[in-house]
Amino acid sequence: MTLGNHSIITQFLLLGLSTDPYIQALLFVLFLEIYLLTLTGNLIMLLVIRADSHLHTPMFFFLSHLSLLDLCLSSVTVPKMLKDLLSETKTISVRGCLAQGFFVLITTGTECFLLSAMAYDRYAAICHPLLYGQIMKKELCVQLVWGSWGLASLNAFINTLLAANLDFCENDTISHYSCEIPSLFPLSCSDVSINLTVLLCSSLMYGFGTLFPIVFSYARIVSTILSIGSTIGRSKTFSTCSSHLTAVSFFFASGFLRYLMPTSGSPLELIFSVQYGVVTPMMNPIIYSLKNKKVKAAVRRTLGKYIRWSR
Repeated sequence: MTLGNHSIITQFLLLGLSTDPYIQALLFVLFLEIYLLTLTGNLIMLLVIRADSHLHTPMFFFLSHLSLLDLCLSSVTVPKMLKDLLSETKTISVRGCLAQGFFVLITTGTECFLLSAMAYDRYAAICHPLLYGQIMKKELCVQLVWGSWGLASLNAFINTLLAANLDFCENDTISHYSCEIPSLFPLSCSDVSINLTVLLCSSLMYGFGTLFPIVFSYARIVSTILSIGSTIGRSKTFSTCSSHLTAVSFFFASGFLRYLMPTSGSPLELIFSVQYGVVTPMMNPIIYSLKNKKVKAAVRRTLGKYIRWSR
């Protein structure tokens, strides 16, 4: 097809992480291992939380949905990246690219809201322990999860719909291993000012809108921890939150930098995308299982039941 004197692009070429065949082979092994660890760790978390009644609490309800999100987020980009690392031609159709960008937005956006809900849960548990059961009722937890999916879906739908109306001509090369909405703007021969404005405003609104409750919650949590007289009590209380803080720091820092920086094809964009889209989904189950005694005890109980059943 042609638009004026330009040919309309129907597919994009992904440059990936490297053009060196030997490095590509090493990266394939590395990311295959990461993906398998991500699948295994998050599936174990989902199964253990579902199977062990001791973990049927608001905190682990949110954690099970975080594991589901991490499975989805990693599966949106990593399988395609692994295929491309073994392929000479790394192409993706425009529709496929838009679909991938949509699912990246919806999974990352939902995770932002979910991490915010988890911070509020820890705030209620530590700062208002006597009222915790009344505050974090099952109905509220379900509403927070569905609200997270709903708001993230709205954001993803708006930005993807605007991107779908763009025309792409001449330049068909994406300096990335996957399709993210910001990467499409430099390739368009249409006016992208509205797209940039909407993406920037939505990123700031959703980003800071979810980050503010996290900062507020942990400021109150730190204040409460410092007021605890027992050193052991302080250490135990802070230990329950350190894993969440670690996950939040990695995810928000890389996500903010990726979507707020102008798209230039720099290696930093790849690093930020790998951090929040590949590494964080792998690390979350490891962080929570290693830091949480309840999870480790539940894993042992679940494995014990399985061994007894197999005999």
